[in-house]
Amino acid sequence: MTFSNLYKNTVILKPKTTLLIIIVFLLSFAYFSKNFQLDASSDTLLLENDPDLKYLREVNKKYSSKEFLVLTYTHSPNEDYNFKSENTIKNLELLKTSLENLNWVDSVITVLDVPLLKNNDDPLAERIKNFKTLSSPDVDLERGFDEIINSPIYKNFVISEDGETSGILVYIKPDKKLIELIETKNSYLERKIEGKLTAKERKVYKTFLKKYDSYKKSYNKKNHQNINEIRKIIQDHPAPGKVEKSSSDIYPIIHLGGIPMIADDMMTFIKNDIIVFGAGVFLFIVFTLWFVFRSILWVVVPLLSCFFSVLIMIGFLGLVGWKVTVISSNFIALMLILTMAMNIHMSVRYLQFRKENPDVTNSEALLWTSKKMFWPILYTVLTTICAFLSLIFSGIKPIIDFGWMMTVGLLVSMSITFTLLPSILSILSGKNVNYTDQKKSRITSFLSVVAQKNTKTIFTSAIFIIAISVVGISKLEVENSFINYFDKKTEIYKGMKLIDDELGGTTPLDIIIKFPKQKNEDDSDDDWGEQDEDDSKYWFTRNKIDKITQVHDYLDNLSAVGKVISFASMVRVAEDLSGGNKLQGLEMGVLYTKIPDSIKKEIIDPYISIENNEARIGLRVLDSKENLRRNELIKKINYDLENELGLKPEEFKLAGVLILFNNLLQSLFKSQILTLGVVMAGITLMFLILFRNITLSFIGVVPNFMAAFLILGIIGLLGIPLDMMTITIAAITIGIAVDNSIHYIYRFKEEYKKIQDYNKTLEKCHNTVGVAILNTSITIVFGFSILVLSNFIPTIYFGVFTGIAMLLAMVSVLTLLPKLILTFKPFNNA
Repeated sequence: MTFSNLYKNTVILKPKTTLLIIIVFLLSFAYFSKNFQLDASSDTLLLENDPDLKYLREVNKKYSSKEFLVLTYTHSPNEDYNFKSENTIKNLELLKTSLENLNWVDSVITVLDVPLLKNNDDPLAERIKNFKTLSSPDVDLERGFDEIINSPIYKNFVISEDGETSGILVYIKPDKKLIELIETKNSYLERKIEGKLTAKERKVYKTFLKKYDSYKKSYNKKNHQNINEIRKIIQDHPAPGKVEKSSSDIYPIIHLGGIPMIADDMMTFIKNDIIVFGAGVFLFIVFTLWFVFRSILWVVVPLLSCFFSVLIMIGFLGLVGWKVTVISSNFIALMLILTMAMNIHMSVRYLQFRKENPDVTNSEALLWTSKKMFWPILYTVLTTICAFLSLIFSGIKPIIDFGWMMTVGLLVSMSITFTLLPSILSILSGKNVNYTDQKKSRITSFLSVVAQKNTKTIFTSAIFIIAISVVGISKLEVENSFINYFDKKTEIYKGMKLIDDELGGTTPLDIIIKFPKQKNEDDSDDDWGEQDEDDSKYWFTRNKIDKITQVHDYLDNLSAVGKVISFASMVRVAEDLSGGNKLQGLEMGVLYTKIPDSIKKEIIDPYISIENNEARIGLRVLDSKENLRRNELIKKINYDLENELGLKPEEFKLAGVLILFNNLLQSLFKSQILTLGVVMAGITLMFLILFRNITLSFIGVVPNFMAAFLILGIIGLLGIPLDMMTITIAAITIGIAVDNSIHYIYRFKEEYKKIQDYNKTLEKCHNTVGVAILNTSITIVFGFSILVLSNFIPTIYFGVFTGIAMLLAMVSVLTLLPKLILTFKPFNNA
């Protein structure tokens, strides 16, 4: 039995059985939809095999880095509640106490906890041992504020230069179980990358991942509760001293920031995006279907196809454990759009055939339509899959998962389109179907005239588009400005912007300086290799301090860098306290032994590792700085440390989130540029297989490649840097836009065999398949435009530019493509 007969005997002749099977299939996958997961953690945007990620984890462990939230506290201009008032001190103490009472908070550091070492005239050793803070009862507030604002350590760190904004660090208690699970996961992952996992270990790893995901899910839920608790405290604060400056400003103004808060808000954004995108696209599809068909039946049937496809896909994601991230949050909208396009093409072809052949039975019409539409729809699906599969070469798990999601989703959509729609129409029978002829489209009729009579205009426009594309593409840059990923109205943006402007920057970067284990020039008796490990005071040498200071000052002078903190900051404080005298290594070592553990833990241990014979310089990059190019900044620092400051390559290493996100984007850029060529070659090959005509194949891909490249050119000309989402536009646009070419050429080839006249065939195609292309393109364009409702700026760019690209592709397919067919007449050589 041939596939055609099998299809006829099941889907067409036994539609109720087919429909029952589809419903059982739907219910089965609907059960697994309960396991559908979202993930907005920073881990989802990292290269799993990135050696810099492994190194950063080592650095964080070595220097006891803890997860924390940041509160920015902007003081009232009112004299009674400004920065230097006792009321402000009381308010901050109240807020600190409220935060410390949260059971998940480890410690809270505010401006009140800064050790004041210049607040009295006691001997230095005494001041260090019995230091005061702003909250001490007998402290001189004026003198204390002056010290903090001018401190090399705390200025632009816990207090802004103008004293109006202070930072509050809320350290979170480490989750020991999660730390153990992450370490185990990383261990498995390293062995997997190295190819050392045995078959038994792979099974254990698979089981472990379920356990890890389950715990991570509960951890995310707990983090959400924590963020809500801290926001409640912010909302209720302050008890006394609420000062209203205007109708919109109530002081103190408090903003929340930090990676845990960003991750939680991102989760909320993803949930909202899924709901908003899905609902928005759904409503627009209803409107489009009614506009095209003016029949309830032809609105309901395609919508059922969309509903079945999406619900099955959600269940599949829950079954296999693929998480939806900010990258793939628009997958439901994409599936709705692409499923709808398939259904419109099927429905329009079916109605046209029934009108032209009123005597054929409904079953014959459905079988004929399915046969005629199978190959063009199959190839549109394969070309789109080719584009989405290009994402798997990125090396970034959420982007790889997105590629696979859309691949499976497209196959599901095609299967549902060729089973659900024919089976429902078979059950309803031909009598209930509205075959009212669709009116000729003025737009496609106009474009038909343009394609036939405006040769110079079309080719001149095409050459102009190519020129614009080349110029624009030459100006393309890749960048990942994290702060600019969010709408200015969001808490994330407001908090990050204030930290950037007033508290020394947002994106962290560490420079680790590694000291050689040898005798130092300035201290003949301090061969570190021969000293007792416990006798830490002998580690300090003037040579080491000078090297740290040299690097510190270099970094501090970079315009893109905000706050820099290192051991050099502490040395400067100590030298200032000792009357400006330059401290030698041994003096510094003795002073180190006298510093209380509470100070040592907060401001010294995070910046030196005596055990590992190295120092850490922590800096924060001004993420909101205009025209900041992070990759160039990283290259400059690496180059200057070696060539300007004279450090050997093995004596320093850069680490931090800035490095990881830069690696991610550079990897994505390289992979997409390489795979764009593969996508183009793959699609051209598919055209050759489908049409068996070299000329026709090249004619077919030109309009779509032009649309994709023009969008990249426009992005370049507008100066918008490519980021982790917009960098995929070209490949995805080609994959989706090429569907129109396939449908048009396939229909043109079919009609030309009957008409044998190029111009008449063109007119017929514009009034039939051209109308379907117009309707599906408008649906796709407006479907993508729904993405502008996102709070995530890259998603907005993705929606806007992909929508524009699809519009350009549609115009090209209905003007340039037919003009090329008229010019080269490829069917005479077929």
